[in-house]
Amino acid sequence: MKFYISLPDPKAARGSNSQLSFSAHGAEAFAEQLQRALSDPAYIQSWLAGMDEDDAEGVDPQLLAIDANAKVIGAQHDLSISLVADTSLNGAAFKHRMRLLAGNHWQLTDVK
Repeated sequence: MKFYISLPDPKAARGSNSQLSFSAHGAEAFAEQLQRALSDPAYIQSWLAGMDEDDAEGVDPQLLAIDANAKVIGAQHDLSISLVADTSLNGAAFKHRMRLLAGNHWQLTDVK
């Protein structure tokens, strides 16, 4: 699946946990950080490490999925950034990663 994302205000695209959030400046850096969040098991382990043990046990298994083959490209458009993520993760897992990375400061513009 390809997820098309818009970051209208990249400076505001930050999640609530700085260890899991975007810290990027520029389209390429945002793409690299999203790709890591989709493909690196260490990202999910960091998320789980920040939870209470009881909460971690109740996590939906689909949110723990990773896609080692995920690819993300980014492009700058005036003040906004567009990202295209090509991944096998389902929509729920993808949106969860985006909320961790960007909070509510992103838009899903298309899925193919």
